[in-house]
Amino acid sequence: MSNDRKTPTMADIARVMGVSPMTVSRAFKADSLVSPETREAILRTAEELGYVFDSTASNLRSQKSGFVAVTIPSINNANFADTVGGLSDTLSKRDMQILLGYTNYNVEEEERLIEQLLRRKPQAIVVTGGTHTERARKLLQTVAIPVIETWDIPTDPIGHYVGFSNRAVMRDMVDHFVALGCRRIAFIGGDVQRDSRGSERRLGFIAAMQAHGLDASRLIAAGSPPISMREGANAMAKLIELYPDTEAVVCVSDLAAYGALTECRRLGIPVPERFSIGGFGNYEIGEVCVPTLTTINAFAREIGERTAQLILDILDGMQPVPDVKIMPELIARDSSRIL
Repeated sequence: MSNDRKTPTMADIARVMGVSPMTVSRAFKADSLVSPETREAILRTAEELGYVFDSTASNLRSQKSGFVAVTIPSINNANFADTVGGLSDTLSKRDMQILLGYTNYNVEEEERLIEQLLRRKPQAIVVTGGTHTERARKLLQTVAIPVIETWDIPTDPIGHYVGFSNRAVMRDMVDHFVALGCRRIAFIGGDVQRDSRGSERRLGFIAAMQAHGLDASRLIAAGSPPISMREGANAMAKLIELYPDTEAVVCVSDLAAYGALTECRRLGIPVPERFSIGGFGNYEIGEVCVPTLTTINAFAREIGERTAQLILDILDGMQPVPDVKIMPELIARDSSRIL
């Protein structure tokens, strides 16, 4: 059977509405020359006719792709998912979309993705962290679009950044444990070569311990990022074996911290009576586990929202557009207590 149905066009909408095709086109672009009432009526008519706006053709005519390229280290990390959600929701209010790629914590893969994404002519590009290959930096430095580095404060920013000091957040956690009376404090992290932000947290832990005149050598490597709950549990078992007198442990993420917590429960070690445990990321699991998990809230969704707004401000020609420093917050819960 042949399909004789004709795909509706802007001309069809214009004919039904008694307006020009240009007015219909402007309505789909939310042009201020079209009144809200007329735009609503046009969109309603389009829906009734089954018309789908061809944004690709429109973007080709305007020389604007209508999307922002984004790279993240992992699609299985709740923090990065929240950041992408904040980005997408904010950009969508301006009919812009995101094109997402994930690097698996590999700077060479990030370089490949950046090159591929730039070939698609995005209106801006967002990358995670401030550590890149030399070629990736050159690609980002020479492109004539906004470049935003997130989840860090780079020592040598390429363009703009929306982030925080990963070293400073560990100082906050160490200060918290020291204030509770803990002195023998350990750190559970991952592969410092692949996870630059995790490496910065490790360095922040060491610096904070040294600032208090405390031994900073209790460092346990849990595995390659992103560290799983199982790897956190294995690291905790290793920590207990090597340093049985440890009083508190700072973990690079909430998943590692939850793994450490479950290992303590498996071994019959009471938390926080025997061990205080702290994580990073304010994952939902930390709010519902027993005991609830002390953590650092990095405001992951806000990073995405403010990154998107920064991009829109730049594209709108605002000058100057300042970088955005996020202020993470320590959330003290039941997994830490005064000794």
